[in-house]
Amino acid sequence: MSLPRIALALGDQAGIGPEIALKAALDPRVAEICQLVLVGDRRALEWHAQTCHIEADIASLGHFTEAGKSGGWVEMIDLDQFRNAPLRPGEVAAQHGQAAVDAAAMAIQGAMRGEVDAVVACPQTELAIHKAGIAFDGYPSFVARCTGTPIDDAFLMLNFDGKRIVHTTLHVSLRRAIDLITHERLMSVMRATDDVLRSLGIAAPRIAVSGLNPHAGEDGMFGTEEIEIISPALEAARQAGIDVHGPFGADTLFHKQGFDAFIVMVHDQGHIAAKLLATNRTAGMTIGTPILFSSVAHGSALDIVGQNKASPEAVVEALQRLAGAAQRRHAHA
Repeated sequence: MSLPRIALALGDQAGIGPEIALKAALDPRVAEICQLVLVGDRRALEWHAQTCHIEADIASLGHFTEAGKSGGWVEMIDLDQFRNAPLRPGEVAAQHGQAAVDAAAMAIQGAMRGEVDAVVACPQTELAIHKAGIAFDGYPSFVARCTGTPIDDAFLMLNFDGKRIVHTTLHVSLRRAIDLITHERLMSVMRATDDVLRSLGIAAPRIAVSGLNPHAGEDGMFGTEEIEIISPALEAARQAGIDVHGPFGADTLFHKQGFDAFIVMVHDQGHIAAKLLATNRTAGMTIGTPILFSSVAHGSALDIVGQNKASPEAVVEALQRLAGAAQRRHAHA
């Protein structure tokens, strides 16, 4: 069976995205599992290679399907994004945000056409994207819009060290998050989690679900959302054949053993644990959409651009996870 083809969008090219993309492309672990095609601006990539003293021969492809034909070179789709507005390394600028979004969109379009099997995105700078006048609150909703998926059906799953954390709500205020936690949304996130775990090769997934309130409401003493919304949704999911358990207090959730994924209600319940336990090596996977898409959960690190200090481990983690999922998709096609 041929290796899956994966597109790697360079993210904010004024940040560490091109550096970690180059390091991942040259990593023997990656070469063993996929045909990698970088997506972005060639001159930006060459600047990072030169400044970080990374030796790499770069081949520009005309099409994703040409991947694997250049004899070991780093292959890329060159979008020529900084022809009119030069790259400004280490700075926040609208053209950097536009370029990050355009590279990700190009890679996603390739996946929708079946030209690549999966997409990984290097870190973006949300302020740069907003400076470009683009509405963006994270990759799950962006991927949903690009693929024609209802935004409420797309969720973020953080992956590190065998842990998987899925967020019911993400980049919204806590007041808004509470309003979004409905029976319908909980059913959607539990179905999406069960589906992706099966696509990752887990035949009978077990899923733990957090509460919203301290101690999961403590039988209504600290809030009633668990009684009125979360527990009924869990029971409905079990009736639908999804093996879910909870709600558990978010402060003890990750000590629970024997679960394949943990669903949390709000951003910080999952992100604090991930960033504490797996600094700079967490990969974020968008689930609930028709394509395999992952990003890294760390930032664009504008302060260390060009210093050859950035680690590609989160990118490698994402590529390994998606390559395995793509192989399983092919095997069951």
